[in-house]
Amino acid sequence: MVKLSSLKKLVTDSMAIDLGTTSTIIAVKGRDVVLDEPSLVAVNELTDEIVAYGQEAFDMMGREGRDIVVKAPLSGGVVADFELTKKMLAHFVKQAKSGGSQVSLQAVMSMISDVTHVEQRALLNAAEEAHIGKVYMMEEGLAAAFGAGVNPGDKRASAIVDMGAGTTNVAVIAKGSIVHSRSERIGSDEINKAVATHLRRHRGLQVGEESTEHLKVTFATAIVPEDLEKEFVVRGRDVQTGSPGAVTVTAGEIYPIVEGIIRRIAQIISDTLTELRPEVAADIYDRGVILTGGGVLLDGLDQYLRNFVNLPVILSDEPRYATVRGLVKMFDEPELLERVSRNELHILQNAEVPFEA
Repeated sequence: MVKLSSLKKLVTDSMAIDLGTTSTIIAVKGRDVVLDEPSLVAVNELTDEIVAYGQEAFDMMGREGRDIVVKAPLSGGVVADFELTKKMLAHFVKQAKSGGSQVSLQAVMSMISDVTHVEQRALLNAAEEAHIGKVYMMEEGLAAAFGAGVNPGDKRASAIVDMGAGTTNVAVIAKGSIVHSRSERIGSDEINKAVATHLRRHRGLQVGEESTEHLKVTFATAIVPEDLEKEFVVRGRDVQTGSPGAVTVTAGEIYPIVEGIIRRIAQIISDTLTELRPEVAADIYDRGVILTGGGVLLDGLDQYLRNFVNLPVILSDEPRYATVRGLVKMFDEPELLERVSRNELHILQNAEVPFEA
């Protein structure tokens, strides 16, 4: 007869969860990334019932049915709506589980470095209610560094810039620990907002989120465009008449808007690098800065930052997945995981100690 404990080992998943403002990415030990979905839910406002999650909810955005509203439960990398976050996380975890197992699992989750205890408790509680037995929490910058190939045993310092939709994290790591970090709630979403505001105020066109995202991905650039006259048609709603409308924008018109946001982010990175101890600064001078996170995929961003901070800037492989791959690596380094996880449960008032998986 198979002992229950050994049977449990067969079906327990070790899961890494990168719960971000715009995307939730889950990797499972031995299976790499198994889920990559928008962090969205579609809610029926009459019944309060969730009718869609993730990609399905994203596809409804801007074209919702009469009583349906699409909501983002996270904002700036933290929980904005606890109930919706809890349900969304439970749904994604269930999708990511192998073989539909209901046995409790262990997970390591990322969080931004300046997360408050209340915000951290909300993440922990959401994970527990998603039937995860043991939850470890780890700073995003550290996870991104390990995922981008930084060796936890390396005594020399490495600098990581993890730019998401809602946050930019700068972390300097040595010997598997963060020696300096800064997190600001500004990310690539800021570009979408600035472009939408410009089109509404100066071109009289109201555009949806899908249109601004498409414009950013296909047309925006952090460096001066080669062809300033290159044109792009944006469709939306005419502010004056309320009728469907369209305007033609040029690369030269969009570039200063994008550059204004990128300059603010570059300044945060530059300021953070002036706060380092001399030995650490010397290491960063030699090694430069590693870029991770979905926000760094903006065309020309690495080149812009290289010029701004006057250091080598390296784009990591598959930057969107650096954090989750760093988290999943932790299951092979249990001692390191215990050391780096931020589970100060005695400080997180009312947070129940998770039971052992």
